[in-house]
Amino acid sequence: MSEAFSPLGLVIAGLVGLAVGIEREWSGHASGPAARFAGARTFFLIGLAGGLAGLLGAAGLALPATAILLGVAALAVAAYVTAARRGGDDAADGTTEAAALVVLGLGAVAGLGEARLAAAAGAVVVLVLREKSTIHGFVRRLGEAELRGGLQFAVLALVFLPILPVGPYGPLGGVRPRSLWGVVLLVSGLSYAGFIARRAIGPTRGPALAGILGGIVSSTAVTLQSSRESRLDHSSHDALAVGVIGACAALLPRITIVTLALRPSVALPLAGALLPAFVAGALMVWWRWGAGETPAASPALKSPLRLGSALLLAAGFQIILMLLVLVHREFGDQGVLPTAAFLGLTDMDALTYSMARLAAEGLSTPIVVSALAVGVLSNTLFKLITVLTLGVGRFRRLAAGGLLLQALALAGVLLVEWLA
Repeated sequence: MSEAFSPLGLVIAGLVGLAVGIEREWSGHASGPAARFAGARTFFLIGLAGGLAGLLGAAGLALPATAILLGVAALAVAAYVTAARRGGDDAADGTTEAAALVVLGLGAVAGLGEARLAAAAGAVVVLVLREKSTIHGFVRRLGEAELRGGLQFAVLALVFLPILPVGPYGPLGGVRPRSLWGVVLLVSGLSYAGFIARRAIGPTRGPALAGILGGIVSSTAVTLQSSRESRLDHSSHDALAVGVIGACAALLPRITIVTLALRPSVALPLAGALLPAFVAGALMVWWRWGAGETPAASPALKSPLRLGSALLLAAGFQIILMLLVLVHREFGDQGVLPTAAFLGLTDMDALTYSMARLAAEGLSTPIVVSALAVGVLSNTLFKLITVLTLGVGRFRRLAAGGLLLQALALAGVLLVEWLA
């Protein structure tokens, strides 16, 4: 007997149906005056029917397999039509009937020998059915910016990425369109996740948490915004300072994650170099957390997924990469560090991508780690100057103190590396 005829597939098919049926009964969709057509037992049988169809199809008996699938599918459609004619508040809700068709299909997949795939997909189906209120609540909280950003990201990932050529084209390391666009998607995805998280906390959770989450999108923007707000709201100075320190600390794992995705061999040494600064920022956040918290202003950051912004980001990445390649050819490893300090002033994403590319082309890991650490130090000092220039009062003292600690931690790591 071949693997396709293993009883495991039939067992998984039935269990998937049973799990979905139990959820339908537990949620009340299989009982009461507005009950749908299927409960635990019916769903168990639907799963078995799909599994049997899969077994027959694997054995080359396509006609009876097709008959079973069409028959059960017709049953689900008839049940929906009956419910719609009956009317009522749930008349147009076809979730149970749709779940039955999915169970039928997963049963067939299991019967064809893909039991693990069917089991995993079945677990996801049950989870989605169970979390109806959570999903609906999340959808209701979505605004135009979130929806537009998500749709634009889908277009960038599913339409543009597959049609881009691999490359390289041109001098100074060349242009690799597909690789470059993949990094844009990675960075934009991280930014969008932070944007969604910051919007999800709402305007009443306080500027500290809003600032930390905003740091995933842009720690520089958080620093500028909080410094300006410190002039308007003196009661929130502690919380605004915590938000700035946390946002700058959040930049460090973001850089590490991007590096891990692009050049895993550099990620661990980089994490070690950035860890002291992250710990310094985290300790400051822990020390002052909750102090002076008041409702935060609505997030001012915009979605990072506008197509124009993505194109500019890609162009910036490529220009910086070619500049670093040119500097490295002309001045060697020592020329990379001052260039990284300059480039890191306002944009660490482009520098991170460029250094990962240079590492892939042979630049030593210690130089790459040092260059990124120098860039972060430069970025931190720029924010420190911003806080001292635009901030006032207690906010300026606390935020500057936290940023100075992070800068000293980075400088200490660099000093140890250079003296070693």
